[in-house]
Amino acid sequence: MISFEIKNVSMPTLDFAKVEDWLGQVAALHNKKIGNLNYLFCDDEEILRVNKEFLNHDYFTDIITFDYSRRDRVGGDIFISLDTVKSNSELLKENYDTELLRVIVHGLLHLCGIDDKGEGQRAIMEHHENEALLLWNKLTFTTEL
Repeated sequence: MISFEIKNVSMPTLDFAKVEDWLGQVAALHNKKIGNLNYLFCDDEEILRVNKEFLNHDYFTDIITFDYSRRDRVGGDIFISLDTVKSNSELLKENYDTELLRVIVHGLLHLCGIDDKGEGQRAIMEHHENEALLLWNKLTFTTEL
């Protein structure tokens, strides 16, 4: 089950039924199933609070993922700062919705066991993000036909 909640922000204008289907397909590509997965869209102040309180980090970030996965069932709480997603999309000259989808799937990919902190791991994460975005585009194309 996937839930989407907000704190101090407006809900993004995404087709969340399609997002759920997409995330399920991405998880399946990594031999995983979706368990209890909670996305919380928030502002920079909230993600900074979470970062300080739970990770002892004093900086803004776009996403924080808490992993509660068991065996092949992924689950967790994923905090996404829409403020940082917006500023990153502008910095990268990327469409906001595309950047938001990238961050959404980034959290799921962490739960699937893909890391991005070690040497060469960022490139591996980006590869999987790009594959997932290609899948999203295929879903979008087929539903528009």
